Amino acid sequence: MKIAVPDLISNSYFPAAAAVELGFFNELGLDVELELIFPVDKAYEALRDGKIDFVGGSAHSALAAFPDWKGVKLLCAQGQGMYWFLVMRSDLKIRRGDLSALKGRSIGAAPWVEMGLRRLLMEAGLDLERDQIKIAPVPGAVGKSVNFGLNAAKALEEGLIDGFWANGMGTEVAVRRGVGTIVLDIRRGDGPKACFNYTMASIATTDDVISRSPDVAAAVTRAIVNTQNALKRHPDLATKVGEKLFPPFEASLIADLIRRDLPYYSPSISEEFVAGMNSFSRDVDILRNDVPYSSVVATSVISEWQKAETV
Repeated sequence: MKIAVPDLISNSYFPAAAAVELGFFNELGLDVELELIFPVDKAYEALRDGKIDFVGGSAHSALAAFPDWKGVKLLCAQGQGMYWFLVMRSDLKIRRGDLSALKGRSIGAAPWVEMGLRRLLMEAGLDLERDQIKIAPVPGAVGKSVNFGLNAAKALEEGLIDGFWANGMGTEVAVRRGVGTIVLDIRRGDGPKACFNYTMASIATTDDVISRSPDVAAAVTRAIVNTQNALKRHPDLATKVGEKLFPPFEASLIADLIRRDLPYYSPSISEEFVAGMNSFSRDVDILRNDVPYSSVVATSVISEWQKAETV
């Protein structure tokens, strides 16, 4: 079986990658390979077309290939809340939370990821056209094997963009190199309150996999839960994974990033989250109907989350 992530050198989908590299799928009898497919809509299209079996990506992006949530379900969360950062060039000296300073600026963001930024800026009272805020793909970020966060940090350093909306690894690289400043960190309270539930890093699969192999769906969920728990107990395991998958500098950073993310490591997907994500999805015109919780989440695996809460 294959699980695809849309960004590999990243903390965003690290539980999925770590479940492969640390053997948590194997110990449950699952032979799972990790594949990078960028951007995230292409990963979900591959899931729809049967080329892969699971996607570890942004939850709302399942709608790119499964309109109105028909044919797909979320198994669990890799982490709670919308997890991207807005980073702007440090020489612009934009204060944290000062969205008015984005007027006239160009911001790089990946397809489908950019929807969250557009919506939160609108909720904050900005008009992208009036305020001449350009949100577009990062120059050079093309091809299914792109690591978007690192590309965004590189483009920022080269002055190709004024800022980017991307993962914690790209953010950390830009900040440590002195070229970027964090303007928004959604998980930690920045931006309009509602945007926390726009999306999350999740694990998704098809209705067909769940109905045909319910034991596999449950075991995949259990493997992610076991990975989260292992990283909570021993965050330095992240370095072991990073050394296999990342360049040396990024491998040296990953354990610190995972420590910061640990408060958000819960596999559960709440009804409040689904309602918030669906509302956001309707606002950005990727969802037509207010679909029920049971049409979004694989309720058959909820017991696997509940086991995690007792560990």
